[in-house]
Amino acid sequence: MEKYRWQLIIILITGLVVGIILVVQQGNPLTSPDGSTQPVSGGIYTEALVGEFQRLNPFLDRYNQPDQDIDRLLFSGLVKFDNSGMAQPDLAETWGISQDGSFYNFTLRPDLYWHDGQPITTSDIAFTVELIKSENALIPADLRIFWSEITVNILNDNQIQFALPESFSPFLDYLSFGILPEHLLGGLTLDGIIDHPFNLAPVGSGSFKFDRLLITDNKISGVVLKANETYYGGKPYLEEVAFKYYPTVDDAWSAYKGGDVEGLSSISRDILDAVLLDPNLNLYSAPEPTLTMIFLNHDNPKVNFLQEANFRKALLLAINRQSMINQLYAGQAVVVDGPILPGNWAYYADLVKVEYSPEFAQQELAKLGYTIADDGLTLVSSDGAVIQIELLCPDTELHQKIAERIRDDWSTLGLQVELIIKPYDAIIADLESRDYQAALIDIDLSGSPDPDPYPFWAQSQIQSGQNYSQWDNRTASEYLEQARISLITSDRQRLYRNFQVIFQQELPSLPLFSPIFNYAVTSKIKGISLGPFYNKSDRFYTISSWYILAEEAEINE
Repeated sequence: MEKYRWQLIIILITGLVVGIILVVQQGNPLTSPDGSTQPVSGGIYTEALVGEFQRLNPFLDRYNQPDQDIDRLLFSGLVKFDNSGMAQPDLAETWGISQDGSFYNFTLRPDLYWHDGQPITTSDIAFTVELIKSENALIPADLRIFWSEITVNILNDNQIQFALPESFSPFLDYLSFGILPEHLLGGLTLDGIIDHPFNLAPVGSGSFKFDRLLITDNKISGVVLKANETYYGGKPYLEEVAFKYYPTVDDAWSAYKGGDVEGLSSISRDILDAVLLDPNLNLYSAPEPTLTMIFLNHDNPKVNFLQEANFRKALLLAINRQSMINQLYAGQAVVVDGPILPGNWAYYADLVKVEYSPEFAQQELAKLGYTIADDGLTLVSSDGAVIQIELLCPDTELHQKIAERIRDDWSTLGLQVELIIKPYDAIIADLESRDYQAALIDIDLSGSPDPDPYPFWAQSQIQSGQNYSQWDNRTASEYLEQARISLITSDRQRLYRNFQVIFQQELPSLPLFSPIFNYAVTSKIKGISLGPFYNKSDRFYTISSWYILAEEAEINE
C-alpha cells in the first residue's frame, strides 16, 4: 500500500483565518476545602469565524475551515490523535492488530449514542467508509483508491474489522474521519447528501450537539451548540458554544475591541502586537503542520552540482533562516531541521543543528573546488563554469519575499540565482514533470498525524510519486519501507531516527521553517492547552475540560 500515502503540497496564505471568542459566565460557585476556586458547569463560549457557513458535514468541509471548526465538536471518529500524533481512543474503546499487520479489529465503547438518542453501531462505521469509496470529486482520488483496497467486515453491532492487502502501519491515520449516522442518511449517495437538510441541522456524536442557526438579514450568521449530556467522554463544563461569522479579520478584531466578544481563535501578524498588549487575553501558540522547504532536483543536468551533499549543505548554511523568521514572519515561525514535524512522536530532537554560517559555507565550496571568478562576485567550478540556478517561487507576496532573501543569501557565495515566479498549479506541474532546478514550497501535513515521510523521499517515488527531488538513497528508503510495516512504535521511532540522521547528512532538500499558529482566549476561561496540532480545529482537543472559574461565574449571576 506504499503508493497510497496521500499528502498535499500547498501554498501558505498568511492571515487566512482569525476567530473571536465570547464568554458569558454563569453557573454555581464551587469551592474546595482549602478555599481555592474550582471548575463549575455552565457558561457560554462564542467564537467568531472568518468566513461563511456552508455545510455542517465532515465529508463536505474539506475546503472550508469554519465548517471544520464546528464539525470538530459535532462529530467523532473511531480514533483521535493527541499533540504528539499518537492515536487515542474516540468511538473505539480498544483495537487490536493481527501479527502480520493485515487485520485491524475495533471494539466500540458500550455507551455510544447519536445526539438524537439512537445507538451508534458498527453499521454506521461501514456506511461512512462506503461514502469514502464513492466516485465523487469531493473524495480525493488517492484516498478513494486507498479505501477501495480495504475490506470492511461487521463482526457484530459493537465490533468491526478492516482487512488490508498488506501491513501498513500508518493505517490508524486514516480512521479519524467523522462518522455519519446511517439511520438518517442510509441509502443516500454522497451526491444525495450534498444538499440534504441534514447539513443545516446535523446529528453527530461529539462533545457538543447542534441547537440552532443564527439568522441575520435572512443569512446564516452563526451556529449555536449545546453540551452533549450523554457524551461518552463526560459532559463538558461549558453549557453552550456559539460560533459567529465575520467577513474579515478586521471585522472580528473590531468586534473584540468593541466588547462584543472576548477572544480570538486565530491571530494574524497584523494584529499580533495589539493582542499581546491586551491584559485580558491569554495567547496560546503552536507550530502549524506546515514545512516550508526548498526542493532541489538531483537529476537535472543543468544543475548537476546539486548532486553533491556538501554543496547542498553549503546552500543551507548560507540561508539566514532566523532572520527571515524575525523580519518576514514577525518571529512567528520556528526553524526546522528535517521532514518530520517537531513535537511528533517520531521527531528526533538530538539532530545536530545546521546553523547560519556563510563563512563555513564558503569553506565547504572551496573544499569541493569551487572558487570566485576574477570579477570577485561569481562562483565557478574547477573547469570555469559559472554556477547558476533557477528558483521557482509561488506568486504570493510572502513567498516572493522569502525567495528574494534566499537569492540574496546565496549571492554571498557567488551563486547566480534567477527567481521564476509562477502560480501554484504551474509549480506543481513542474514538480510532477521533474522540470525544475530548485523550488520554494510548503508541505502541508494537515490531517496527517502519522509522520510517514515515505511519499517524498523513498526511491520508489522518484519516477511517478512525490519524490520530486529524485533523492536516490537506498539506506534511507529501507528505513522508510521498514517503518511502514512495523507495528511496534519503538521500532518505528528507531527507524525514523536513523532516517532523519541520514536526511540531515545528505540534505536532499533544504528545510527552512514552520509557521506558528496563535490563538487567544479571555483569561476568564481556564483549562485550555495547545500543543502541536494537525488541523486548526485541533485547538478544541480539550474543550470538554474548558471551564469558567467559580468566583467569576458568581460575579456574573
